[in-house]
Formats: sequence, structure tokens, C-alpha cells
Amino acid sequence: MESKILETVEYTRVDGGARKAAERIIKETALTVNIGGKHYVTAMLLAGMEREFIFGHLLTQGIIQNVRDIRSLTIRNNVAEVALIGSGKKPLINRKISSKLKVKANDILNCVKTILKSEVFTETEATHSAGLFLHGSEAVCIAEDLGQHNALEKLIGHGLLHKVDFSQTVAASSGRQLAEIIVKCRNANIPIIAAKGAPTTLAVEIAEKAGVTIVGQVRGKNMTVYSHPERIG
Repeated sequence: MESKILETVEYTRVDGGARKAAERIIKETALTVNIGGKHYVTAMLLAGMEREFIFGHLLTQGIIQNVRDIRSLTIRNNVAEVALIGSGKKPLINRKISSKLKVKANDILNCVKTILKSEVFTETEATHSAGLFLHGSEAVCIAEDLGQHNALEKLIGHGLLHKVDFSQTVAASSGRQLAEIIVKCRNANIPIIAAKGAPTTLAVEIAEKAGVTIVGQVRGKNMTVYSHPERIG
């Protein structure tokens, strides 16, 4: 069966000798986004959830605040045309999380464990996964992409389109917690980000100021809470 995201390629394996073989690898797709008829960005994506990616990206970049800020969105031949209502971008630099969410440590473990069950990653070892969980226990959306920031924006877009209250969610990621990831969670008002990887110092600094709880190195039954531990019971 033909796949939108995988393609079979031939290669030469060298392991003491050389032999021909074939396997399926990830397709990388370019998605061009135009706003008001002008080029905004060309993103390299894993095919699928393009609409969600655009909504999530525009929200986390401060271009939109909600679904109603987009007058229309059409996608054809990997080109998206977006028409906005109003002038667009608003400053987000001083935004802080508004949430009273608290979750159990075991919920955090389960969130990260859930997103790591990827058949595509098992086959290719070439994707990142992210998930959005209401109250840290109910899976709202799980997304995969070439980069963890794209996967995160896909699930944020899904949440936006389905009117999810981000202040009551936990985001889980398979990768490192870079400053960019924390900023996206802050801008979407997601109070907790949990990941298998560890954060950077800048990520922790931003999280402390913005009120984001970073839980890193979630492996087995262990985890490390780097900021705002009061949300983890």
C-alpha cells in the first residue's frame, strides 16, 4: 500500500561487505504558507495534519489568538493561502501561564509513555512525537513530524480547532526541551510540558518566568521537575 509519509528506497549496506537492500524511509514535504497573498513561511513537514499545523503555528507565533482570526484557509498542491481578519501579530514576550492545573506524577509518566508508542518511529527512527492530554490523563491528540516543534504545533492546532482549554492540558514530547518549545507552550497557555529529554538552561529560565512546569528525563518510573514543581502531586 502506498504511504503519504513513507517511500521505499534502495541502498547499499556495508557491514564487512556490501550488499543491496531496500527499506521504507520518511518523505519530507515542503508546505508553503502565504498570508494575504504574500509568502510567510515554507515549512518542511511530515505529510498530514497540515491544517492543524498552520493553526498551531500561527497561534504560537502570535499571528492569531483564536480560530475566528482566520477568515479563510485553503491548501492546494502543498501551498496554503491564509486570509486574516485584522492586522495579525500581537506581542507575546511577557505572556504568563494562567492555570491552576495539578496532576499526579504517574499521569506524567503515562503521557510520555503513550507518545513513544509510534510504529513510524519504530520502522524509521526518523520522527518526533508530541501529545496533548486533558488534565494529564485524557489524550486529546498525538502527532508526529520530522521536528518536535512541528509535532507540537500540529497538536496545538488540533486543540484550537476543537476548542480545548489549553490551561487544563499537559503537553508531552519525545525530544529535548529547547527554549523554542517552552515559548510555544507559553504562548498557547499550556502549563506543563513533559519529555523524555532534558531542557536547556534558557528553557528553564523562560519557564520560571512564564509559569511553565518543565518535567524532563521521564524514563521508567523517574522524572526530574526543573520548574514550578507545585503542579506535580
